[in-house]
Parts: sequence; structure tokens; C-alpha cells
Amino acid sequence: MTQEEIDYESLPPNAGLSVNMLAGALAGISEHAVMYPVDSIKTRMQVFAASPVAVYSGVGNALTRISSTEGVRALWRGVWSVVLGAGPAHAVHFGTLEAVKELLGGNEAGNQWVATSIAGASATTAADALMNPFDVIKQRMQVHKSEFRSIFTCARTVYQAEGLGAFFVSYPTTLAISIPYNAIQYTIYEHLKRVINPTHEYSPSTHMISGAGAGAVAAAVTTPLDVAKTMLQTRGTSHDPEIRNVRGMADAFRIIWNRDGLRGFGRGLSPRVMTNIPSSALCWLSYEFFKAAIRTD
Repeated sequence: MTQEEIDYESLPPNAGLSVNMLAGALAGISEHAVMYPVDSIKTRMQVFAASPVAVYSGVGNALTRISSTEGVRALWRGVWSVVLGAGPAHAVHFGTLEAVKELLGGNEAGNQWVATSIAGASATTAADALMNPFDVIKQRMQVHKSEFRSIFTCARTVYQAEGLGAFFVSYPTTLAISIPYNAIQYTIYEHLKRVINPTHEYSPSTHMISGAGAGAVAAAVTTPLDVAKTMLQTRGTSHDPEIRNVRGMADAFRIIWNRDGLRGFGRGLSPRVMTNIPSSALCWLSYEFFKAAIRTD
């Protein structure tokens, strides 16, 4: 590879707000679109369904049954919600991430875990406020026998039936997931990147391996909170009065514990980790690539 070619690590650590935001937007869309079918399966496995038809024993079982009874397209239902939301949300995320990291000295030599943790938490707080309504629409369309085929119809129906608050009822829970998730993910990613590639040479494989490892750990740790978030975001589709009237994270935890015990907090663990390993690898690979490509244009 010649010096004229794109070299991720040769760029200044803070490549500029516009570069980071555009790279983040492209990375976010790539990540969510590619892994969407597995995310749909995760949602199905986390929902407390009244019908045994919608209860799945594993990822393979869910994939086979959904494909055979509803068609493969059902796994992609609602994908446009994340495509529309992921771009601006990830732009805000990565723009904030790099700005806070630079501000706190996270680009200096050494293991700057405090700076990277705060940067990750700050980024997700800003991005999730933008993404949460799109995530609600996505999950309403992913559930078994969803009545919605259009994201705009879904948004309008939810707003008319439940009000604006329905799009943000899970926001505190989302932050309770995303702040530790992103703090863990970004800290592990930065650490692995420095360990695997101490010379900072051109190495896309470093971004993939570091991203995959960071995503797997962060996803596993935050799965119990994700189960509660799914309950809150899909409550309007449930025929169960208790679930339909769930009010917040503590209420969701109580229902999960009463109905399924400790096991209930691990619902969807496998597809969540399966989704996050490649999606996190792809996200970081895409982000580093787009940041370098845009910077060198």
C-alpha cells in the first residue's frame, strides 16, 4: 500500500466535526440495515406473547418459523425506520463522541479510559433522544402479527392512540442501557485497538476485531435492560392488560421477574450478542473508513 492511499491511523485524532458526523451517519445506516433481520428476531424473542405461535426456542427456530409462516420479508418489516433514524442519530453520536473525547484529552497517549467513557456516555445521551421514536416504530412493526406496513402509518396511529409520550416512554430505560453500553463498548474498543495495533499502522482488521469484541461484551451486559425496553416500546401492541399499562423501567422489571424469574432478563441474549458482534465490527470499520475517505477527498 502506498502513502497516497487511505491510511486510517495517519489522520489527526479529531478529524473535524463534519467529517465525524458524516462518517457516523454512513456507518450507522450500514450497521443497522445489514443486521436488521437478526434484530427482528431479538424483538420477537423478548416480547411476552400471549399466543404460543409467537414463542420461539432459539434464533434458528425463530428464523425458520417466521420465514415459513410469514415470509422472509417479515424479517425486514420496519427497516426504513432505522434507516431514516440511524443516519442523523449516528451523526450526532459520533460527532459528540469525538468532540468530547478531544475536549477531555482522550486522544493523548496512554489509557484514557475516563475520557473515553464520558465521551461514550455523552454521545449516546444526545443520539438516543433523536433515535428513540424511530426505535419505537421499528419494534411496533417487528412484532408478531403487526398491523403496520408503513412507518408513517405506524407513527400516526401510535401518536393518535397513545400521544407523543409513547415515543419517549422508554427513553430513560434506553439511556440506562445505552450509557453503560457505549461507555463499555467505546472503552474496550479503544483499548483493544491500541493493544492489537500498537504501531497505529493501516489495519482495518483491527477495527473489526476490536469492534466485535467490544460489541459482544457491551451487548451481553445490558441485555436485561433491553428486555425491559422492548416491553415498554411494544406495550401498545399487547393484549395483556398488565403489559399494556406498564409505566416505566421498574414496572417492567417487576413484570419480567414475576412471570419468568431470572431467566426472563436473558430473553433475546443470543440474537442480541449475535447482532452486536458483526454490527459493531461493521460500524467501527465503516466509521473509520468513511472518516478517512472523507478526510482525504
